[in-house]
Amino acid sequence: MGVPSLKDLEEAKAEAKAPEVHDYEDPPALKGEIQNEHNMETQRGLSSRQLQLIAIGGCIGTGLFVGSGSTLSTVGPAPLFMGYMAMSSVVWFVMNVLGEMTTYLPIKGVSVPYIIGRYTEPSIGFAAGYNYWYSFAMLLATEVTAAGIIIQYWTTSINVGVWITIILLVVLLLNIVAVSWYGEAEFWFATLKILAIIGLIILGVILFFGGGPNHDRLGFRYWEHPGAFKPYLVAGSTGRFLDFWTAFIKSGFSFIFSPELITTAAGEVEAPRRNIPKATNRFIYRVFTFYILGTLVIGVTVAYNDPHLLSAVASGSSTASASPFVIAIQNAGISGLNHVVNAAILISAWSSGNAWLFAGSRTLYSLACGGQAPKIFARCNRNGVPYYAVLITWAVGLLSFLNLSSSGTSVFYWFTNITTVGGFINWVLIAISYLRFRKAISFHGMLDSLPFKTAFQPYGSYYVIVVVSLLTITNGYAIFFPGQFTAADFLVSYIVIVIFLVLYVGHKVWYRTPWMTKVSEIDVFTGKEEIDRLCENDFERKPRNWLERVWWWVA
Repeated sequence: MGVPSLKDLEEAKAEAKAPEVHDYEDPPALKGEIQNEHNMETQRGLSSRQLQLIAIGGCIGTGLFVGSGSTLSTVGPAPLFMGYMAMSSVVWFVMNVLGEMTTYLPIKGVSVPYIIGRYTEPSIGFAAGYNYWYSFAMLLATEVTAAGIIIQYWTTSINVGVWITIILLVVLLLNIVAVSWYGEAEFWFATLKILAIIGLIILGVILFFGGGPNHDRLGFRYWEHPGAFKPYLVAGSTGRFLDFWTAFIKSGFSFIFSPELITTAAGEVEAPRRNIPKATNRFIYRVFTFYILGTLVIGVTVAYNDPHLLSAVASGSSTASASPFVIAIQNAGISGLNHVVNAAILISAWSSGNAWLFAGSRTLYSLACGGQAPKIFARCNRNGVPYYAVLITWAVGLLSFLNLSSSGTSVFYWFTNITTVGGFINWVLIAISYLRFRKAISFHGMLDSLPFKTAFQPYGSYYVIVVVSLLTITNGYAIFFPGQFTAADFLVSYIVIVIFLVLYVGHKVWYRTPWMTKVSEIDVFTGKEEIDRLCENDFERKPRNWLERVWWWVA
């Protein structure tokens, strides 16, 4: 029996008995369709080199440069390293399954919530969509807040509100005109961030072997004294395990939502079935280079009880003074380089804010195209930018001005916890969606013909579901230890779960949607013919010499 055509599926659906739960016409989102009108389409204005840098550059923000110092002071160098390594394994599998599903259908208006809703059921897609949207908007506010505070490293004579205003306006300009503006800005932002982190890793290796001005060979000195672990909450082996688990949870903020950036950009990238697999395959190597080696360098160059580190963490500083990289540089007797690192941290925060505004606006655009948000957010300008979606997402970024009336540390803490838990929930849903996508593809006998397949599936998806579910549930475990509980900490640790359930249950009650779409009824054909035609003649010439090979890897 051959593969059924889209026409055959539609005829079969028409013959089937309509469900009795409602008798109205389903909105497009319930049918798995994205409906674009002539004035509602984005444009494929992102090049291969831009997508490659967006994929890795968007996730290098203050979490690695600054936040890692707080984790180091809490748990020690070994758990910091192991936590980031463990989280890298989770991110790799999330990136792979998104790469597979997105490469199969990189249609205009595609987003992660659209994929989740299409392969699970509409209410889950709805809840995931708004979870993504407000998380991206919160991340914009988080990074803008951090960038404003970072500038105060050089001067405190100007109110931080001035810097926040300037940063917000520049980010809006880069996102409102054309996607090529955003892509080009993010390409150069990401390039500078990558050069900075590579330079810091090289510097760390030099200091490790005693190549600094004071010729003090560090080796693994700080792993021996004060030690590789700093027992957290309790002593002994239990404390060391809690060290690792705490670092595992905290590392989530550095990685959260980074795999989703490729899917978010898929509808606006040229040659998607060539460029998405390329970006997916290279993502893990770059994550290893920047995050795993970066945290290893931090652990061998700064002790967890370093006075400068403890002072910066206690004061809640988000500038270069709190960066373990800067502390290592100062301890080595290198002058002037701290300003370079602060500039790199500023660029990272600014770039991440730029990326999150893009991701948030495209998520809202996708929801509007699917009938799950007001149609006005699907309206695009002549350059294919959904400007209303950009503006409303940017408006949420104005929450960064809360920093003017309350502690920047408190605002940053709330935003980071809310977005991290929201990201964990969505990663579980991505893995579930992939398992159902795989079953649907297998049902139609198309598994072997997928344009892009990754290793260790479906076992990697089961791994993500189990591990990330545990991380979500135990995110606020520390507050349940004696003397640790506060209502504010409990709320910030678990409020996102409540918000997600309210969105999910509310949509299900209002629309009376099915609990889960049957595998045989999952739509894996709508949009496929269009993408097949778009990509049928797309191929890439292989590099002929070493210079072309270098550029092929970079671009």
